[in-house]
Amino acid sequence: MTLFEELKRRGLLAQLTDEDEIKELINNGKATFYIGFDPTADSLHVGHFMALCLMKRLQMAGNKPIALLGGGTAMIGDPSGKTDMRKMMTKETINHNVECFKKQMSRFIDFSDGKALVVNNGDWLLDLNYVDILREVGAHFSVNKMLTFECYKQRMERGLTFLEFNYMIMQSYDFYKLYTDYGCNMQFGGDDQWANMLGGTELIRKKLGKDAYAMTITLLLNSEGKKMGKTEKGAVWLDPEKTSPYDFFQYWRNVDDNDVIKCLKMLTFVPIEEIENMERTMKGAELNKAKEILAYELTKLVHGSEEADKCIKAARDVFSGAGNSENMPTTSINADELENNQIGILTLLVKTGLASSNGEGRRLVQQGGISVNDTKIFDPTIKIDLSNEIIIRKGKKVFHKAVKA
Repeated sequence: MTLFEELKRRGLLAQLTDEDEIKELINNGKATFYIGFDPTADSLHVGHFMALCLMKRLQMAGNKPIALLGGGTAMIGDPSGKTDMRKMMTKETINHNVECFKKQMSRFIDFSDGKALVVNNGDWLLDLNYVDILREVGAHFSVNKMLTFECYKQRMERGLTFLEFNYMIMQSYDFYKLYTDYGCNMQFGGDDQWANMLGGTELIRKKLGKDAYAMTITLLLNSEGKKMGKTEKGAVWLDPEKTSPYDFFQYWRNVDDNDVIKCLKMLTFVPIEEIENMERTMKGAELNKAKEILAYELTKLVHGSEEADKCIKAARDVFSGAGNSENMPTTSINADELENNQIGILTLLVKTGLASSNGEGRRLVQQGGISVNDTKIFDPTIKIDLSNEIIIRKGKKVFHKAVKA
């Protein structure tokens, strides 16, 4: 099976500029490709997962990845999929985020001996001469055509700033620059980036008379059509300080039944034949086993085998009643937040991140979705004693420890 065939079987391919050429390049290890990451936070998150796994797959087949960090484009902000303008960041914040991204990417991509590159587009975008860029690049873009793209049409109703309008031109210039300086002949990205990517291939063709290629990968959506990677606490991060390995493991262990196979295909390196066999036979206990495999494989990929082993042991112990809570996510409650060592159940649920608000916490309690030390809680006004550590269970599978600081 060729790499292209595997990507297709895993459901990763969305739109391609030239299927035959792309197939030829990636199957034979001839692609020097890039994927862009705008450093809008100090950690990568689950939304970046698809791109990182794709880069790893392509590198394993002999292709050369370039991770382009948007130290320049992050100064503008991508309007794709946004109804409001992004918050503007300082250069210092962006540079800090770039360094954090580089460190996390090394878990997925082998940067040794020139096998892959990390490049920051701030190195060229921030020094551009405005008049030069208008003449050399702007002249190749039709405003009429740009306004037909969905990323701009969505924003026209709410107001599109000239700052954001330039994002496509900057991203297209990135591809042109990477093509001329690094021999980069291909760009990959999420399906919502298609218009920006076409801008790059067109700029290379118009300025250099050369062919370059673009391919988008399927967005990671759940069975309800929403982007995956969000919890009551917010985004699921790859940084263990922002999302603990256990919380990360539990996120994947608790995905919807309808999303398990899709996530195994798109995100893991479990052989596709094994996954397709699971798909044919999966029900009941096999479904839970598949979820455990998904959670374990992704935790191992991000946090390493040792952490993944700890997480799977902790999850099994808690679920079986063995009671080992050593690796369970834990929230410490300050003494000044307690009255006679007690705290209201709703306040506790919000502080532990098991509920996003008192209202949600009240619904969970009244519907019988919360247990404390294996005792169901139905009264939303009850006070919980924190003289000793307690274990809270939300639903059947989410466990959290609370202790007095």
